[in-house]
Amino acid sequence: MNRIVVIGSAGSGKSTLSRKLSERLSLPVIHLDRFYWKPNWTPTPNDEWDAFLKDAVSQNKWIIDGNYSRTLDMRLHEGDAVIFLDMPRLLCIYRIIKRRVIYHGKTRPDLNEDCPEKLDWAFFVWVWNYKKRSRPKVIQALEQVKERKRIVILKTRKDVQRFLDQVNENGRF
Repeated sequence: MNRIVVIGSAGSGKSTLSRKLSERLSLPVIHLDRFYWKPNWTPTPNDEWDAFLKDAVSQNKWIIDGNYSRTLDMRLHEGDAVIFLDMPRLLCIYRIIKRRVIYHGKTRPDLNEDCPEKLDWAFFVWVWNYKKRSRPKVIQALEQVKERKRIVILKTRKDVQRFLDQVNENGRF
């Protein structure tokens, strides 16, 4: 597996899992948030974003983490495997609050330098509604590629740890 797509709600652990997989599999990580958000949380225009993603997925080896549902099909088409972090809602909420505290006034390692950590009500609601709003679309997209791609769905922190242990033992998954 040389091209791995990691998706899930904000706070599900995408960036952390991607970094750990990168260490074990020697694959470069592309954190989509780092490239999508320009300074001061300004989004990248769609045409520029599409060109960036087209170039990113054309590389031979990568782990790409992030959601961006408008361009999910592009990543799914080019990826060898998909890891969907289908974590409990309350865990994701806890994690977004925790990272807000940890990175107060700073930028997370997986973001553009000029995007200090923030947590507003709109983002909180977006995370809270992920299971209802986005999860069905993700499941549908995975159904469409399941015959051609390796799909791993992890639902708990224990699932993630077992998966990483398996990768450690085999050097692959």
